[in-house]
Amino acid sequence: MNIKELKISVCKANLDLVKHGLIILTWGNVSGILRDEQLVVIKPSGVPYDNIKPDDMVVLDLEGNVVEGKYNPSSDTATHLELYKAFPSIGGIVHTHSTYATSWAQAGCPIPNIGTTQADYFSGDVPCTRDMTKDEVEGNYEKTTGEVIVERFNGLNPAHIPGVLVKNHGPFSWGKDPYEAVQNAVILENIAKMAFISLQINPELTMNNLLLEKHFSRKHGPNAYYGQKN
Repeated sequence: MNIKELKISVCKANLDLVKHGLIILTWGNVSGILRDEQLVVIKPSGVPYDNIKPDDMVVLDLEGNVVEGKYNPSSDTATHLELYKAFPSIGGIVHTHSTYATSWAQAGCPIPNIGTTQADYFSGDVPCTRDMTKDEVEGNYEKTTGEVIVERFNGLNPAHIPGVLVKNHGPFSWGKDPYEAVQNAVILENIAKMAFISLQINPELTMNNLLLEKHFSRKHGPNAYYGQKN
């Protein structure tokens, strides 16, 4: 893939957020990375989704320097860059303010893995980050947001837990490319909704951990057997 192709991919992935009902107004962004070139493509800041085109996407290096583009990059760019630097397996990142996932984030609660739907994609709970300090908020806020996410993933595998809740803010998700990152954002929103409803029905619910492990291993790892063999 080259830069032109990645700009097309990132633009389409941003429009897919609208198609899936994950954003309103300009509340979201998608980025992608060319690992060999160490270049990131991201949606421009505050530009409405109605008319965005591949040429509107902004190209940056991993230090945040604009390489190509007529607009300012997303205000969340520094967060994306920190995640790309810390998680070398990911190729696309999504941030939204989707209703249910954001509600869990605002409550400061992880989304418990209480069903096989979540276990198909997440090996455990969807984690929530800690409170940010005064210095972190008043300093390089977006960069520090990425650092706080990376801190929360100490001991966790971002390939097995492809999303996070930033406390009082909202969800970030990722994948091998922008399209998979959008898919994981869709999944994250739906499992957030399912968990909320399930806990309303039965606050004392329990989950069989063996069942969770079984469902995750069906789709991931050396013994996966879900889907078709190429």
